[in-house]
Amino acid sequence: MALQEAQAAFEAGEVPVGAVVVCQNRIIARAHNLTETLTDVTAHAEMQAITAASSMLGGKYLNDCTLYVTVEPCVMCAGAIGWAQLGRLVYGAADEKRGYSLFAPKALHPKTIVVSGVMSEACGELMKRFFASKR
Repeated sequence: MALQEAQAAFEAGEVPVGAVVVCQNRIIARAHNLTETLTDVTAHAEMQAITAASSMLGGKYLNDCTLYVTVEPCVMCAGAIGWAQLGRLVYGAADEKRGYSLFAPKALHPKTIVVSGVMSEACGELMKRFFASKR
């Protein structure tokens, strides 16, 4: 589902990152990058998904939720994931230039479980196609 969101971002001319929040085996939020659409540098997929999930649950903590995202979160998003106390983060492609693990590996909440590399080839390929089309 996150990859479908990333594809929607790609088609809209946005950097193709998609995110889905799942709580109690139910999708409660879906989002993709909207930085170009909203002319807002903070409108990353993760930020949009966290905001929607918090609104859906009526609270700011998402410790019983899993965030699935196609690309490793940046430092800003990792900070938001930490403040939201997400229970689990699952991401696809690593971001070797701007990923949180390079710049702020302790940004997440200490109890957040991280799973990386899920569908990493498909997620990474979409990013490569997007940036190749911009060159």
